[in-house]
Amino acid sequence: MQKALYVRTTVQPGGKVEFANPELEAGQTVDVVVLHESGVKGRSIMEILNSGPELRLFQTAEEVRAYLAEEKASWDR
Repeated sequence: MQKALYVRTTVQPGGKVEFANPELEAGQTVDVVVLHESGVKGRSIMEILNSGPELRLFQTAEEVRAYLAEEKASWDR
């Protein structure tokens, strides 16, 4: 069974990452995954939609509901 250890550390000069854990035995093979924080701030879906050059067809949820109601009514004509 695999066991995972979570260690948060700071990168040292020269890009060196070092950690020690008493559960690790000398000579044991381990896999190391490094996840580093990105400097890019995530954007909300609304920020992405509003940044596009095209205009949104609907500005509010009520406009969407009215449009759908009108479309459904046209199916019966």
